[in-house]
Amino acid sequence: MVSIPDPADKLKRSLALSAARLKRSRRSPDEMLGDLFADVQRQKIFADGKTFVDLKPRSRLSAIRQEYRLLRNDPDFDLKDFVHRHFDDLAQAMPGTNSAPPTVNSIAEYIEQMWRNLSRHHPHDDGSLIGLPHKYIVPGGRFDEQFYWDSYFIMLGLAADEDWDTVRGMIDNIAYQIKVYGFVPTANRSYFLSRSQPPVFALMVRLLAGHDGPRTLTKYLPEMLAEYRFWMKGMSHLSQTEHFAYRRVVQMPDGSMLNRYYDNKQTARPESHREDNETVAMSNGRASDKLFLHLRAAAESGWDFSSRWLKDPLDLSSIHTADIVPVDLNVLLLVLEETIAEAHNRRWHPLAKRRYRKLALSRKRAINHYLWSSKENWFMDYNFHDDELTGVMSLAGILPLYAGVVRRPRAQKAIRRLETDFLKAGGLVTTLQVTGQQWDAPNGWAPLHWFASQALRRYGEDELANKVEDRWLRTVEAVYEQTGALVEKYNVVDGPIAGGGGEYSVQEGFGWTNGVYQALKRRFKTSI
Repeated sequence: MVSIPDPADKLKRSLALSAARLKRSRRSPDEMLGDLFADVQRQKIFADGKTFVDLKPRSRLSAIRQEYRLLRNDPDFDLKDFVHRHFDDLAQAMPGTNSAPPTVNSIAEYIEQMWRNLSRHHPHDDGSLIGLPHKYIVPGGRFDEQFYWDSYFIMLGLAADEDWDTVRGMIDNIAYQIKVYGFVPTANRSYFLSRSQPPVFALMVRLLAGHDGPRTLTKYLPEMLAEYRFWMKGMSHLSQTEHFAYRRVVQMPDGSMLNRYYDNKQTARPESHREDNETVAMSNGRASDKLFLHLRAAAESGWDFSSRWLKDPLDLSSIHTADIVPVDLNVLLLVLEETIAEAHNRRWHPLAKRRYRKLALSRKRAINHYLWSSKENWFMDYNFHDDELTGVMSLAGILPLYAGVVRRPRAQKAIRRLETDFLKAGGLVTTLQVTGQQWDAPNGWAPLHWFASQALRRYGEDELANKVEDRWLRTVEAVYEQTGALVEKYNVVDGPIAGGGGEYSVQEGFGWTNGVYQALKRRFKTSI
């Protein structure tokens, strides 16, 4: 009698042979795992969908997927057990990656200890994690990778603490990703390779130049140019589109170029697969690909989610992020253009210098023309589909003052509006609407307090800047006294308490709160 080999045994032998010589794919886990990925997320094997996409596979994903297809119809098959047999928690497997709040006696000691607890060095790809050459600081909690725009605010605290070696390493990690991918992904995960985050690389370079000298600008000029090309890619296609928008570029009615947030994919986000599909299910038949695009674009903005992106502030399925020209994005790109011009000037490239100064001037004029509301005395986002401002008042409107692109009379009007409407007992509220989304009232966030305080000081409003900073610092300190931790966001209206809302629970750590707290507490100054 001829015995027939068990296909499952063959697969297991294959898994064992390949386990020691894996080369991790940079395709997203949802693409690699197919039905297994969808079933794990749909059946809520993990409460947080990001947990699964961050797990480290013990063998090749293609082999795991094959085995799943072979075994899933078995009456005794247990999906949860299958996942735990084939995946490891990378954070638990690596020594020194515990980000739990340490036992300390003061907030200063807490931050000092957390810099160590949140430090990572993964030079090689591992699961969905993309290896980076240098040590970096992660935000904390569910965010165990180097996030793009978080990194700048973390660097502020490291700089205030004189840890310039870590600052340089983190900037070099960003530059490395630009060299490899042509842009900065949201974070160093394979499932983030279709979108970026607010472009703060030029701010990082300026921060380091303030310490290491102006040669820093020319050192990173190639990477700044590459990032700029990423955001401006597609200009030649604008005339072929209905609303003169292609990828991240938008042509305004007067011919000037502004930008929007976008994503190169139109599927559910792998880290929020279940939530995105639930949003589609509640959308009354709205095309899923368009809705997924708008959700992804909001994730690229860093403000996921906010009434800034919603037609109906209480209905997430009304999201239309990619229809909007955001004020903060365009200010940051203006800073990038100005920084590139300055770097060209130091390299004695007069034609290139003039080109980028001209681009920056054009963007400055467009920001002041299209994004200023004379009715509200505030900068707002612009809906280019309807050719009108969105009407949503948010702290993003302070960024034109942060970059100094506003004349004083207009700036004074905005400053009074900030003091009257945004300043609360615990600091600055993110928007004026309570929606249940985390980037709305009553929450306040560390990055926006940094931008606002620096904007106020730029226009000589030191007394108000001190008031904003003191209220924010007191909120952070009060919640620390209550909980023993610094957190991602705070309720500045009803507090002092940690903030709420959004897709996940309150995260402790927390990178950018630690960074901005240190920078404000020590009155750290930057060149912008």
